[in-house]
Order: sequence, then structure tokens, then C-alpha cells
Amino acid sequence: MKALVYRGPKDIAFETVPDPRLQEERDAIIKVDKCAICGSDLHIYHGETFSEDTGYCVGHEAVGEVVETGRSVHQLKVGDKVMISAAVGCGECRYCLAGVVNKCVTNSGSCYGLSAALQGSQAEFVRVPAADFNAAKIPEGITMEQALLMTDAMATAWFGVRNADITRGATVAVVGLGPIGLMAAEGALAVGASRVFGIDLVEERRAMGRSIGLETPDPETAREYVKEATKGRMCDSVIEAVGHSATIRAALGFAGKRGTVSVIGVNQDRSMDFPMAKAFAMGLTFRIGTCSVPQEWPELIPLIQSGRLKPERYISHTLPLSDGAHGYDIFDRRVDGAMKMVFDVA
Repeated sequence: MKALVYRGPKDIAFETVPDPRLQEERDAIIKVDKCAICGSDLHIYHGETFSEDTGYCVGHEAVGEVVETGRSVHQLKVGDKVMISAAVGCGECRYCLAGVVNKCVTNSGSCYGLSAALQGSQAEFVRVPAADFNAAKIPEGITMEQALLMTDAMATAWFGVRNADITRGATVAVVGLGPIGLMAAEGALAVGASRVFGIDLVEERRAMGRSIGLETPDPETAREYVKEATKGRMCDSVIEAVGHSATIRAALGFAGKRGTVSVIGVNQDRSMDFPMAKAFAMGLTFRIGTCSVPQEWPELIPLIQSGRLKPERYISHTLPLSDGAHGYDIFDRRVDGAMKMVFDVA
């Protein structure tokens, strides 16, 4: 089959690789219809990898059709259209059964496309372990594009919203208006935030924010703008969707007393200074972590079915999988209006 393969920093190759095969009775093979680049894939693209491996298939956001199942797969059948959770669990322990993959007691919680251990989904086919748990039929009223964004991006955004303790009438700042940041901002409005400030260096992304009702001050003077707009109180809740140490520090600066900062951007900086004294004095709540995708689906599905959330609006490019290297390049450089990059695999 054909797949996008990580060869080294800024080297994504469209190559022929071995077809995936069933390895256990609970596995399924999915023919990928659409897949996407996640912002965290850029860490791998830049060489900030999660392992020392190279030559593996990347990607963890995909939807497709079941083409083969192991004998112990009971919820899915050949021909079903499914969305594949980026978060992979054993599907048997009590935490996985509750949807909380990152507390899997077997320590099998993982993600596609981070190493050779579990090949990624930017490919023509992908093996899904514990398929009855790690993939789900696409619900009625959900398009393929919407389902694709629920495999990680929209679920992560919603996780960020929940972690931010947003109440009705709250004032919220979102630092980073990439696709996940914009989805988080849209989610903040959906749960009742009265004002949402969108902070980003790229004017096109700020313009997208304004189109959904955000206030998008000049990033150079954003903190002063928010301070004046809130009469010095700053924000009740802040969502950080970039993952750089500088943007996390900026997010902390937008929080008011007893505020909550929710970080969903991937950060691997082992030496970042944290303003502990300030956080203590202000009574800040700080949360950071990864999303357990299946845990978010029960709330997200009706919101998308009803049209309250429209994650598909952030798809800027749909390219053939063979153009994968080009897709990574323009997404990395944030040019040509690049937002959410989707690959057609058919």
C-alpha cells in the first residue's frame, strides 16, 4: 500500500509500505477514506519525535471502511464506515470501558503514528487494535469530514473547553487560533462564554476567529486590550492550543484571580519555569494533558448533529495523499491560508 512515511526532520515521503495484517483476534483492517494532519504531527515533522524510530507511517486522524475483522470483533462488520479514535486503549479494563483511555490499567494506551510500534493512519489501510473499542460507526447526521475531525482535533478542543471550567457569562481567552484553538473557541461560546478573545500572530487566523464571534486584538498589545476590556479582571478561563513554552506563559498572563488555564498544546520542554508564587497568590487552576477521544464523543455528537458546532469549517485544504509532503510544508509554514489539512485516500 501507499503511505506517508517519516524519514527525518521535514522529510515526509509518499512510499510503498507493507499492507497491515490482523495480528490479534480483536483487530480490524480499515480502508482509509480520509485522513488529516494534526498540529502535534508537526512536532514529528520538526524532528521533535516521540521515539528514535524513522521509516514509520505517520498520522492519527482517519475515517474509512472496515474491510477485514478478527474473529473476536463483534460490534463492527465489513462495509461499516467508521471513525478511528486517535487514543488507543485495551478496550477491556474499567477505565477504557468508561472511555478514559489514558488511565488504561494495562498501559496499552497509545496513539497511531508516533513510532514503528503502531503504524499511523496517513495511509491507504490501517490496523486498528481492539477495534470494537478503538473505532466506532459514524453516527447518522455526521458527515465524513465531521467524523474525521472528531477522531482527535475536535475531541481535543472539547477536552480543553471542559478543563477550562467555563461557566455561563465567563470571559475566555484562547491562545493559538489554529484549527484546534478555533474549535475550542467555538466550544467556549457554545457553553455560554460571554466574551472570547482570540490571540494569534497570523492575521488570516484572527480573521477566521472574528467570523465566529471572537475579539481578536493585535497580538503585540493583546494583554493590554484584555485588561482594559475586562476592567483589570482579566479572564476567567484561558485555553492554550499551541504548546510552546512562550505561549503557555502568555496564557498564564491572561488569567485573572481564581482563573483556570487549560493547556492542550503539546509541550515537551523539561525545563520550563512555572510562576508558582504568582499561581499560588492568584489561586490559579492549571491543567495540561492529552485527550481521551472516546470520552468526548457522547457530548460532541449531538452538538455537531444539531449544527451547534461546525468543525468542518476549519478545513482549508483537501489534497490527494500523494501530495502529503506539500501538505506538511504549507501547514508548517502557515501559508496559502493553511488551516486543517485533509488527505483524500480513495
